[in-house]
Amino acid sequence: MNQLGEVTARHDFDRAKLASHLQAHLPDFRGPLEVKQFQGGQSNPTYLLTTPTANYVMRSKPGPVAKLLPSAHAIEREFRVMTALATHRIPVPRTLLLVEDESVIGRAFFVMEHVEGRIFWEQSLPDLSPSERAAIYDEMNRVIAKLHAVDVARAGLADFGKTGNYFERQIGRWSKQYRASETESVEAMNRLIEWLPLHIPPGDESTVVHGDYRMDNLIFHPTEPRVIAVLDWELSTLGHPLADFSYHCMSWHIPPGAFRGIAGLDHRALGIPTEEEYLQRYTERTGRAIDHWNFYLAYNLFRIAAILQGVYKRSTEGIASSDNAAQSGARAKALAEIGWRYAQQA
Repeated sequence: MNQLGEVTARHDFDRAKLASHLQAHLPDFRGPLEVKQFQGGQSNPTYLLTTPTANYVMRSKPGPVAKLLPSAHAIEREFRVMTALATHRIPVPRTLLLVEDESVIGRAFFVMEHVEGRIFWEQSLPDLSPSERAAIYDEMNRVIAKLHAVDVARAGLADFGKTGNYFERQIGRWSKQYRASETESVEAMNRLIEWLPLHIPPGDESTVVHGDYRMDNLIFHPTEPRVIAVLDWELSTLGHPLADFSYHCMSWHIPPGAFRGIAGLDHRALGIPTEEEYLQRYTERTGRAIDHWNFYLAYNLFRIAAILQGVYKRSTEGIASSDNAAQSGARAKALAEIGWRYAQQA
């Protein structure tokens, strides 16, 4: 997770009331309770809860439901999917308690175990050797392939999302979310909103998708190239696995810097697979052929841009949970322009 700091004023709450609720409803919880906030997260505020006997992580909505965009910040869905996937050998933190009663701290929240390990923020992995980088990338590939192989019925997630017409529904959803948070007219986004529904690839498939599967949402073992926890399941649903996988591959198309991508780097010298090699490993693990790649890239850049625009809109209203959220509007426009270039090449 990000660095720890004091709880921001807009995301603070009654600590005594939280401690009392956890004492009553969380087995083995013993105070006193110390609370810190993970800095930098832009969606759902995340806190480290420290007690003399155990540490926990708490995720909350950024505010009461009445003040949030429709269907955003679905921590109850996060809790459900993590709980289900834990029984199918997908590495997730152990979930402990879900509280949807806003009277406790003013918004819904859930508590999970605190997992100790490594989080890599720079996808070029500058502190690792070429062989270590190769192992980290292969492990990321293995875990997302395993996620897309989960039997949704056996996992109790058959009703976790709609099936069929995934891209049509998602394009409609994010177009609506974008329009609800629009602060200026961005030509590339307007073009993508028109173009994407007309160019959806044939065929349909439905698996559990993470929705935000990227390197810095993974906790790796302290010394081994092994994922021990996948974080941030807020956007998870039933959907097309190639939408999920192509989102994960955005780093090959985004430059280093603000977006922490690996486009333009010497992948071979670094020990990082090329995108073609990475796609091939996923195909080998899943048996899933990959066509229409530029559509998937354009779709995901559009989707990320819509998410960032929502973050920016919330920052103007004092709701977004990160001080750098105000930069998200410019980033949304830049990604939309890259997405439109891929659409034109499809």
